[in-house]
Amino acid sequence: MSLTFDNILNFRDVGKTVNDFTMRKVIREGVLYRSARPDDASLADRERLKDELGIRTVIDLRTKTEHLKQAQKRQADLKVPALLQSNAALSEPVQIPGLQYREVKVTGRRFERFLLSQLSWWNYFKLIFLFILGYRMQAISLLGREVMLPRGLVGIGLITMDESGAEVAEALRTFIEPACLPILVHCTQGKDRTGLIVALILMTLNVHTEVIEYDYMLTQKGLEAERETRLEEIRELGLTPDWGDCPGDFVTKVENHVNTKYGGINGYLDSIGFGSSERQQLIEVLRV
Repeated sequence: MSLTFDNILNFRDVGKTVNDFTMRKVIREGVLYRSARPDDASLADRERLKDELGIRTVIDLRTKTEHLKQAQKRQADLKVPALLQSNAALSEPVQIPGLQYREVKVTGRRFERFLLSQLSWWNYFKLIFLFILGYRMQAISLLGREVMLPRGLVGIGLITMDESGAEVAEALRTFIEPACLPILVHCTQGKDRTGLIVALILMTLNVHTEVIEYDYMLTQKGLEAERETRLEEIRELGLTPDWGDCPGDFVTKVENHVNTKYGGINGYLDSIGFGSSERQQLIEVLRV
């Protein structure tokens, strides 16, 4: 179910994961892959992604801030000879030549506006001043503490569904472009945003909830190797260590939200403009 790489965590073939768990062929294998950020992929990792697995497209769900932080980290790593010696790929472009990259900021402008609208006037102006003065991470940490933390990881996932419909639809449409397949979808940890997109795809394919939960919860183990590093990043966002874990009720609550607010997965997808013909194409691409 999981594939081992030098420097890519939480990588797996979703189709194989589903098929192994159900002990029958349900989803096409070798079409939909998921992982944590592949930015530090070794030369061998890059070769495996492109040549062995034949991945053509990478969907990156991260924010501008996450890209900036990774760029800063890469520049710092390039100044450490030992790191360059251990991973020659650090001197290569982050994006692997020959692959298509789709940057879909799944927590888009409407999502951001919603979060900002939840701040008190005092904290809103404080956040604006922090941004103006160049304290980007401090501003984001303020938003994390005041808005995201009280709503919880699952709550933010549900808000993402409601406020980022256009971005969710954009990500899903990539899967119905034949020239894009196979696809690797990732965010930073490959946990929540990636987990949401994969869960919605599997719900569209009528995969049972327990199977979707199984795939989602594999991430807990998949990220264990760098847990402390990732907890530091989470704290920088003003969040608590539990945001580094996979909530056991994530998939159930997503499904309940879809059913209660939208009358089911088809109702939700209709509401974001991913209509019946596109859903049928998605099913034809991914169902056995």
